[in-house]
Amino acid sequence: MTEYPGRGLHGQTVELIAHRILSGRLAEGATLDIPALEAELDVSRTALREALKVLSAKGLVGARQKRGTFVRPRSAWNLLDGDVMRWQFAAPAATWTRFLGDLAEVRTLLEPPAARLAATRRTDADLAELDAALSDMDDAVDPDAAVAADLRFHRALLSCTHNELLGRLEVVVERALAERDRLVHGGSAPDPVPTHRPVLEAIRAGDPDGAEMAMDELLTAANQHAAALTREAERG
Repeated sequence: MTEYPGRGLHGQTVELIAHRILSGRLAEGATLDIPALEAELDVSRTALREALKVLSAKGLVGARQKRGTFVRPRSAWNLLDGDVMRWQFAAPAATWTRFLGDLAEVRTLLEPPAARLAATRRTDADLAELDAALSDMDDAVDPDAAVAADLRFHRALLSCTHNELLGRLEVVVERALAERDRLVHGGSAPDPVPTHRPVLEAIRAGDPDGAEMAMDELLTAANQHAAALTREAERG
């Protein structure tokens, strides 16, 4: 889906209402006061409807006759949508800490077995891409570069499996991982190279057990660091 970075009146309207929903200020089931929103945001009815169409497409709001426009239950939200992921990180810590916990579980289920498969299927080109990603990681001098390098490595890992469906899962996890990485690398993050290099070397050696174990250890370290950050954020 198209992402809305918040620029322009339309984008700003989408972002503001979304943040209120994700933060709980507009609770699940709440009916939106359309005239009040028009007046507060100084937008036309047409512009507000267009913004609500965007939020409807992402599962955040719905509309029914006699009830009007309302906030849908969280179970209906498109939590894999890039904007919805990003908006969660602008919400209170309780919202994105839950998200990080879910992401950690998904990665634990997905990436160690993917590393095992990669060790049996990698090509020279795959190894070159993993090497380049690790080099980028080592050379990163700012958070944006660190995020880009980490995403490159994990994208390359899934590609190494030569399983088309696993390769497409990068679309699912990339935005989530990017938002998590911005949180992690925005603080005093440990050097990621020592945990990523063993994964690469086990894949290079064609060692499925070693690759799976190294990826499991990488995720354990990453999850421990993320958990420490979330505890700090929850303490305020």
